[in-house]
Amino acid sequence: MNINELYPWNFDAWQRIATMKSRFPHAVLLHGRAGIGKIAFAESLAASLLCEAPRVDGLACGQCLSCGWLAQGNHPDFREITPGDKEDKGSKMEEGDEAVEPGGKAKKSHIVVDQIRALSEMVGLSSHRQGSRIVLLHPAETLNLAAANALLKMLEEPPPDTIFILVSHQSQRLLPTIRSRCHKIAMKMPTIEEARNWLTEQGIKDASYCLAQAGGSPLLALEANDAIAQADAEVFTRELIKADKADVFAASAHWGKAGLLTAVNLLQKWIYDVLSARLYGIVRYYPQQVKVLKDISQQIDVRRLLDFQRDLNEARGQASHPLNAELQLEALMLKYTQLF
Repeated sequence: MNINELYPWNFDAWQRIATMKSRFPHAVLLHGRAGIGKIAFAESLAASLLCEAPRVDGLACGQCLSCGWLAQGNHPDFREITPGDKEDKGSKMEEGDEAVEPGGKAKKSHIVVDQIRALSEMVGLSSHRQGSRIVLLHPAETLNLAAANALLKMLEEPPPDTIFILVSHQSQRLLPTIRSRCHKIAMKMPTIEEARNWLTEQGIKDASYCLAQAGGSPLLALEANDAIAQADAEVFTRELIKADKADVFAASAHWGKAGLLTAVNLLQKWIYDVLSARLYGIVRYYPQQVKVLKDISQQIDVRRLLDFQRDLNEARGQASHPLNAELQLEALMLKYTQLF
């Protein structure tokens, strides 16, 4: 398989990187929308840089000893840093890094300073295969301040033969000093036609619906390809269409089982489209409901709609906490009906 077959919209970026191989920068930042294949692209890039006999198209050969180590997850010259990764089980939880799963279990939501400090041992040694050491870090915007400063120090005084690959869905949240020390590569969004064709090739029957729900991101659209989830979403949408006559309690009971985050996500998309239909006459997530959304948008005061958007943002921030999802959703649905 070549990169063009994997994610065709990334082919141009891969070709640009291929021309840099002889003078590759010590740090690159792949940035762009979530769900467009940046992490898979970064993994392919890391494999290519570690490979001892890259193919003509620049991809790793998949046959050498280095490729074998990487495939088995034990390459001594490769580290992958993510929030709460397996190398960080013993590190101290820092303020602001703890999130709570629905069951009440603590989890990491940030990359912490101990994870960055742990790289010192690897970058301080000679590489095992006389090549480069690769650090893949994603999503980079989850670095907390202490971790970001520790990484910045490494980027300011880069260790020899070490390449940092940062992936970010929201690069504006990174320290400007980190961005300035990376070679930035903007990963483009595919066109609607490119994304739809690719999804169809993956066997997705209703590619247009899934793509709309994912905001045009094809990999997120794959996740939206769930017949049961689509059916549930249609049930919820039918209530939203009723505006002030929506059955608050039926909708809340139905969606309380699916989880508050799922329900709030759908509500946010619906309200985004209501506001967009009102201000610009454009619908993004529910193109099949254009007429309804335009009609509804004329019944709502824009200031109240913006207030409700803020309520939804707050609810999304609290969605991972072990509170009663059905009661929270009832309160949100009541506010929705009162908009009219």
